[in-house]
Amino acid sequence: MKTMAPPPKLTQYLRLMRVHRPIGTLLLLWPTLWALWLACAGIPPLNVLLIFVAGTFLMRSAGCVINDLADRKFDGHVTRTKDRPMAAGWVSPREAIAVFVILVTLSAVTVLPIATPLLLGLAVVAVFLAASYPFTKRFFAIPQGYLGIAFGFGIPMAFAAILDTVPPVAWWLLLANVFWAIAYDTEYAMVDRPDDLKIGIKTSAITFGRFDVAAIMICYALTLSILAVVGHTLHLGWPYWVGLMAAAGIALYHYTLIKDRDTTKCFTAFMHNNWLGAAVFAGILLDTLI
Repeated sequence: MKTMAPPPKLTQYLRLMRVHRPIGTLLLLWPTLWALWLACAGIPPLNVLLIFVAGTFLMRSAGCVINDLADRKFDGHVTRTKDRPMAAGWVSPREAIAVFVILVTLSAVTVLPIATPLLLGLAVVAVFLAASYPFTKRFFAIPQGYLGIAFGFGIPMAFAAILDTVPPVAWWLLLANVFWAIAYDTEYAMVDRPDDLKIGIKTSAITFGRFDVAAIMICYALTLSILAVVGHTLHLGWPYWVGLMAAAGIALYHYTLIKDRDTTKCFTAFMHNNWLGAAVFAGILLDTLI
């Protein structure tokens, strides 16, 4: 019987970075774009926009690498993750660390052209959050909340890059992102719940138990409510509110997908959050153009 040869090293590294699954980059990118446009009250400078788009991709990739490094002894026991490069033995821990260091270094180099002391300080915090998140699944009952901070830290960084300060509205946006991340990542965690229970990983899907669907919808409601406060505070116009209403409609659609806890539909709901983030951004964008 022939054994399957591992794919080329470059393919393994790209899979380790989840280049083939861009949904994580998009969920990290949308809040960053919200913040850039709101900080500018219009279209941000092209160089700043490109730097943040590149930085988002690089830091998300670094986060995936460190996540797989931390979970390498667990992923092989989970149906969805057993074929990941580290779980399958195609990438060593030493290689993963090297890829992580390269990605973080590239992120640092990318931000240097617009660096200020405040922005550099926030960048250091962002790296710490990305590197430490995977380990919170051992200790925190709802690690998705920590993920929301890590995934949303582009928000204060965006305000710092444009204004060289982080106003209160940035922290409100970050809080909205925390609740949004709890919502969509609980949908994601519902897919793995049987396996996670066996191996002892902590997730919001396990913590919420039979109240998981209700908790997700409450988090969606809190996200949209905080975004409404942001819109009122910044005196945003009707396009923003139309975007929020579209996002609310998408959240309600997600309820129809997750209410029976079918794992395939829960994963579909998770993936569909890209459109919720896009709807909010479309409202912000149109508000600056009309």
